[in-house]
Amino acid sequence: MKKFCLSVLLCLFYFGISAQVAKSPDRDRGDGPYEQLIIRGVTLINGNGAPPQGPIDIVIENNVIKAVQVVGYPGVEIDPSRRPKLKPGGEELDCTGMYLLPGFVDMHGHIGGRSQGAYADYVFKLWMAHGITTIRDPSCGNGLDWVLDHKKRSETNEIVAPRISAYTAFGMGSEQPIATPEQAREWVRKNAEKGADGIKFFGAPPEIMDAALRENKRLGLRSACHHAQLDVARWNVLNSARAGLTTMEHWYGLPEALFADRTVQNYPLDYNYQNEQHRFGEAGRLWKQAAKPYSDHWNKVMSELLELDFTLDPTFNIYEASRDLMRARRAEWHEEYTLPSLWRFYRPSKISHGSYWHFWGTEEEVAWKENYRLWMTFINEYKNRGGRVTAGSDSGFIYQLYGFAYIRELELLREAGFHPLEVIRSATLNGAEALGMADKIGTVQVGKLADLVIVEENPLQNLKVLYGTGAIKLTKENEVVRVGGVKYTIKDGVVYNAKELLEDVRVMVEKQKKKEKFKITQPGVKKP
Repeated sequence: MKKFCLSVLLCLFYFGISAQVAKSPDRDRGDGPYEQLIIRGVTLINGNGAPPQGPIDIVIENNVIKAVQVVGYPGVEIDPSRRPKLKPGGEELDCTGMYLLPGFVDMHGHIGGRSQGAYADYVFKLWMAHGITTIRDPSCGNGLDWVLDHKKRSETNEIVAPRISAYTAFGMGSEQPIATPEQAREWVRKNAEKGADGIKFFGAPPEIMDAALRENKRLGLRSACHHAQLDVARWNVLNSARAGLTTMEHWYGLPEALFADRTVQNYPLDYNYQNEQHRFGEAGRLWKQAAKPYSDHWNKVMSELLELDFTLDPTFNIYEASRDLMRARRAEWHEEYTLPSLWRFYRPSKISHGSYWHFWGTEEEVAWKENYRLWMTFINEYKNRGGRVTAGSDSGFIYQLYGFAYIRELELLREAGFHPLEVIRSATLNGAEALGMADKIGTVQVGKLADLVIVEENPLQNLKVLYGTGAIKLTKENEVVRVGGVKYTIKDGVVYNAKELLEDVRVMVEKQKKKEKFKITQPGVKKP
């Protein structure tokens, strides 16, 4: 039996990775790519911070944007002579009055998991139904070969799936524990040879982290790190960034870099890291132990990270249940789109990662609300000073569902102080830059790939219209209706009806519920 280094054992503990999920079936949805496709009459929100502009016609040939052409003025009938011409055999998509954005990039997208019972087709369709056309898989929990196979099948449009960037968990597949810097460098070289796009770290002894990160940077690969508490006292975000880490996940390791009057977190003396209520309860008190916002040390840490062109991927959504458990547990999409196995995984447990509701209460939620305030202050100011902030979801844990949670992440960036245009930039161009793919995706630009999101409502006015369940609206006739939900997701030139994808997921869940005779119930509630 193969041995694994500590980072992989942590990965197994966090994510319950014990076997691959089933392969995704061949593509059963979507039309194209076409020799020519013209999308007519949209208002463009381009992802680069520019204000909306329209009406615009966009010309796509196969999988490449060939023209982004302004064809008129709002409220004025379009002169047909100003519009790009349709070639024989070309296709048109009338999107008059709709809004078009670049495809979204989810920087923290685990492709299901055996413990959650979330299979690839379910996960992929939830992502695509919410306009997510690119994901970074941090840790490749289904195995690097599995992920690379699906990456290739996605690139050739053989499956309904976003584009995949594969970041292997550090040490995965090692024949022996990685105990020396040279062993770390050798593993990094082999990882690159296998075709990985980068590495996901959880932490390791300083000499191992330093060697691995520097070798990875030398090879031109990118990296992410969840600075787990087991190593963060000796190696925090600043150490990683100096050695070549390109992206941090969540916020672990950042408050520790901001400590000014201590070197370790103020753990209660009966704390046990294996007790997840201990872990997450005390994590909610961590930001208050860091230097105060805008203090000298706070500014010094931020300035160094900015100078290193470091990327922050906060994933606010994944911990939102910590500050409001009832809200996360009662989210309206659970009833129709959450698999029975996922719901069981979310419930209070001493085993399932992120199911730390042993006795979660007011004191924990109040602490986490303050935690968010301080965390968001740092993230917003980092953006204001020119730093790169991206959008990631980390779904499949803590009552957060694929696709839906990503849109919630956009709302939380808005709560942190981002202008809606800055939110969209984080979700598109910033993600593309962080993955080294800004020459191909991230904005709607001639020469880039045809990865697009089309929605009937203006998402800048209300980000909720991007949820698959849409947004509630009262009409002039005093009728309550649902509006929004992504209309079309275009990935690599293939046009998907996003609502059909979501319906596929609803049917999957309904079938599984009938098979198991399952009904969602709230934890601890017993019928009289």
